[in-house]
Amino acid sequence: MAWVWRFEKADGTETSPAVEPEDFSTQGDAESWIGEVWKELLDGGAEQVTLFEDGTEIYKMSLRAAVDG
Repeated sequence: MAWVWRFEKADGTETSPAVEPEDFSTQGDAESWIGEVWKELLDGGAEQVTLFEDGTEIYKMSLRAAVDG
């Protein structure tokens, strides 16, 4: 299984991440990584992220919500 993040601007268009992700073999690893770098990603222009498992969308979340919440 491969877990991959997609990085998006507020309008949903894909953007390059400010921090290059590593390869994730588990959902927990992918989520731990996003928890460590979300602020850098947000500062770099990514407003939201989508997690995929082997090409299937698992969920989408806002990075801005962590700041505004």
